[in-house]
Amino acid sequence: MSIYRQSFSTFFKIGLFTLGGGYAMIPIIEAEVVDKHKWVTKEEFLDLIAIAQSCPGVFAANISIFIGYKLRKVPGAIVTCLGTCLPSFLIILLIAMFFHRFQDNEVVAAIFRGIRPAVVALIAVPTFNLAKSANITWATCWIPIAGALAIWLLGVSPILIILLAAIGGYVYGALIKPTES
Repeated sequence: MSIYRQSFSTFFKIGLFTLGGGYAMIPIIEAEVVDKHKWVTKEEFLDLIAIAQSCPGVFAANISIFIGYKLRKVPGAIVTCLGTCLPSFLIILLIAMFFHRFQDNEVVAAIFRGIRPAVVALIAVPTFNLAKSANITWATCWIPIAGALAIWLLGVSPILIILLAAIGGYVYGALIKPTES
């Protein structure tokens, strides 16, 4: 099987069977591209997540584009992005075509109420896995907690948090860490 067909089918499957958005896709993407196909290392995957989060656009599309580009440059990026986005597009198209028929159905409403807590869990698991992969310790766990609280409670822009974290990382790496050695 060609790398184009393999990467398209891998990302199509990821896009088809993932509820909850891009962050819920992280464990599935990791299992496929890091563990199964070994297209990227765990460290590269963590870096790609950070880059995909800080770029404008849909997280799942961003990460698929980066992995596709790594595999086969621009054609690979196009193939993986199409694989990721096509299932959602088709599903949303079908829902839009028939939504008026079931929008007031109590069974459908109950199903969505049941899915919501599962989506929270799907987002929580990659958060803890990312913290572990990023070597977040008890000494450094205050950083993501403070960032999350600043965004949630104070309405601080996530862009500002990313910029402050980048500056803090640079200062730590350039000025503080060399003096600790």
